[in-house]
Amino acid sequence: MRILRMGSIGPAVELLQLALNRTGLGELETDGIFGPRTEAALRRFQTREGLVSDGIAGRETHRALLPWYTGNLLYRVRKGDTYWKLAERWGTSAEAIAAANPDAAADNLQIGETLVIPLPFPVVPTTIRYSAALVEYCVRGLAARYPFIRTGEIGTSVMGKPLWRLTLGSGENAVLYNAGHHANEWITTPLLLKFAEDLAAAGAFGGSVGGLDAAPILDGASVTLVPAVNPDGLDLVTGELQQGEFYRAALDIAADWPDIPFPGGWKANIRGTDLNLQYPADWERAKEIKYAKGVRGPAPADYVGPMPLSAPESRAMYDYTLALSPRLTLSLHTQGEVIYWRYGECEPEGARRIGERFAALSGYALEDVPQEASYAGYRDWFIEHYERPGFTIEAGRGTNPLPLTDFDGIYQRLLPVFAAGAT
Repeated sequence: MRILRMGSIGPAVELLQLALNRTGLGELETDGIFGPRTEAALRRFQTREGLVSDGIAGRETHRALLPWYTGNLLYRVRKGDTYWKLAERWGTSAEAIAAANPDAAADNLQIGETLVIPLPFPVVPTTIRYSAALVEYCVRGLAARYPFIRTGEIGTSVMGKPLWRLTLGSGENAVLYNAGHHANEWITTPLLLKFAEDLAAAGAFGGSVGGLDAAPILDGASVTLVPAVNPDGLDLVTGELQQGEFYRAALDIAADWPDIPFPGGWKANIRGTDLNLQYPADWERAKEIKYAKGVRGPAPADYVGPMPLSAPESRAMYDYTLALSPRLTLSLHTQGEVIYWRYGECEPEGARRIGERFAALSGYALEDVPQEASYAGYRDWFIEHYERPGFTIEAGRGTNPLPLTDFDGIYQRLLPVFAAGAT
């Protein structure tokens, strides 16, 4: 996290404001503007934590705020502690503490033993803009709260940011969901993260998700989620990346495309390569189409790159998919409320039936991809390579980037699809 002080703006400030609200020391509007009220709340927090009360969120303050960024804190057991007493102290539940500490003996806690204490709010926020840092906080927070979630990096971005993945379940039915290939479609990132949290909670406490019992899903499937394929582009579009050489280079690229709003119209990775035009499925045909439209070099959108898989982000998705060999993939994009299900004349066995089920569950239309957009995408390559069902879901309607006020409605319609995809 960058240093934040009076006058700072952007998603990092929204997260700081949210964290201060979570501590109970602020009733702040999460507007992303570091003003006097945010400074006053931060000073109160610093005083409470024994830090220098300077109203600046630097390294030590961010470290102290970490539990309210990730939704969990570490606690060293003292004499007389029980799960019930700890739950009462922190406003959580004994069941949540037990789920986060499967190796601890609830009836025989050891003095000095370290416990994870889940705090009484969801890990995944859905009302603030996202950043690569927030994605990492969510991944780490979910893994701490639900230790059966397996996490890791499938690669790194141009700027060296991790491409995180989360895996839930232990069954043989491996499925792979991805989001955020396109920077200005970043609302898809919290869609997958929230699904991970809801599925994990339902599995931990015996519930359902999307109308299906979680236990059979987690027993029968291995659900892997890559929530942010393009973290650099995400930071650019949401305003977290505001300076530096990569920002200036993107600004120079955007200057050649004045009709595309900056940064809101940016789809590409930070070097101006469209990650969903990078896969080896008629890439040359995609190149012909985009070159004919004048996109022959780095651009905010539609540049296919110098060769397939030249961008580290698309290469990472390609390599990880080959290693995982999933039986089904879902790729989240925005917007249009449609589901694309085949590639050219390739119709994997069962794909239409599954697509029709997804359409019925969501109310989205099941359609073929327009011809001019039907090459070199991740779904295109997956279907062609494996001849297995692969789907692109164009979530929501409107102009990208979609506003977060649309999140709840989109999520409720797609949650049954996410759950059904694993079955």
